[in-house]
Amino acid sequence: MKIWQKDKDSLPIIEQFTVGNDTVFDLKMAAYDVLGSMAHTKMLNQIKIISDSELLLLHKELKIIYNQILAQQFLIEPGVEDIHSQVELILTKKLGELGKKIHAGRSRNDQVLVDIKLFLRHEIETVTQSMATLFQVLQKLSDTYKNDLLPGYTHLQLAMPSSFGLWFGAYAESLVDDMIAVKAAFDLVNKNPLGSAAGYGSSFPLNRQYTTELLGFADLNYNVVYAQMSRGKTEKAVAQALSNIADTLSKMSMDVCLFLNQNFNFISFPEELTTGSSIMPHKKNPDVFELIRAHCNRIKGLPNEISLLTSNLPSGYQRDLQLLKSSLFPAIDTINTCLEISVFMLDKITVKKNILDDPKYQYLFTVEKVNQLVLQGTPFRTAYQIVGKEVNDGSFNFKDQIHHTHIGSIGNLCNKEINNNFERLLQSFQFKKLQTTLDALIS
Repeated sequence: MKIWQKDKDSLPIIEQFTVGNDTVFDLKMAAYDVLGSMAHTKMLNQIKIISDSELLLLHKELKIIYNQILAQQFLIEPGVEDIHSQVELILTKKLGELGKKIHAGRSRNDQVLVDIKLFLRHEIETVTQSMATLFQVLQKLSDTYKNDLLPGYTHLQLAMPSSFGLWFGAYAESLVDDMIAVKAAFDLVNKNPLGSAAGYGSSFPLNRQYTTELLGFADLNYNVVYAQMSRGKTEKAVAQALSNIADTLSKMSMDVCLFLNQNFNFISFPEELTTGSSIMPHKKNPDVFELIRAHCNRIKGLPNEISLLTSNLPSGYQRDLQLLKSSLFPAIDTINTCLEISVFMLDKITVKKNILDDPKYQYLFTVEKVNQLVLQGTPFRTAYQIVGKEVNDGSFNFKDQIHHTHIGSIGNLCNKEINNNFERLLQSFQFKKLQTTLDALIS
């Protein structure tokens, strides 16, 4: 069944190619399609296109469909083109001609737009929760190991003293900036396109503000042409936010792989969290972090993939946009999985103590020695040359304790301030308010 069907069927080869595996991704959006239909029919009732009694019948059946979706008992039947067609087909079978009324003032174009936005809004909530869990683990590890020193590197050469507190805390604060990008994407997602129809509005006196309130959107896409143009831009904004998270996880995973290497030997994991070799009995491979790195590096290319899919498209709907779901939706699942497995692994990490006692790390303290001379009155450049000469002739030695106290340094991690920034961002989404609004619509 196709809601655009007239008197001739498309050839099967055309239908198979154009639909592809889109129904798989439509099932992910099924609950949101029902919510969109509930809001739209309430608005149609308000503007007197459907009666009070018709609204009650439609909502009764829509709630049944919604609960079937939540119970995973809902299917898109063979031969039915998409989720929108399936819902309308069920309503028409149950309610006859009344089921056909739900499409008044609406196109599949704005239907799929509102479905995608409601779906992405929910998925962003899931991602932020996963980010919050990892953030808390990193903050805890940073506090626990704040006094355990670690070599710092530039150009992969020994540079200056760092600490595990500083290292774990760096990735925690990286998630703060990632959350800023997620919030920006969320704000773009959280605008209502419903009522834009095929992209040129409707002669019906649609109350778009009412559906915006019913669905908990913060605002509308006002211009109906732009509402359609927002497809592609919305997905790319979410993809960019995922890419930022992926960049954090990829870099952290690379660090873990290096630090677990025997030449570094800074950290370890229980043997059951690593894998072995088919030929080398001593191996404990960091396969989990290697795969996180690979998955995340692929996600980092997602914004470019979406840009290429949407490049040179004119305004108005184009079928090219259908492919965005197959690019973006799996990436959301992947980033959540990577966040969750990162939490699982880091919960069981062991940090090696007293690493910098090894003489091979002596040169990490050259800057400390230079600064010590400066504090005694030696000009910085002269102090630099003195210490450089000691390094060259092999006489360099430094045994004093290091004292870094400025904001964000080894001795002043500012984890409380970083946590406050993260929590402030997290609260700005107002997820509980959104859920209350949707609960009221479905109740």
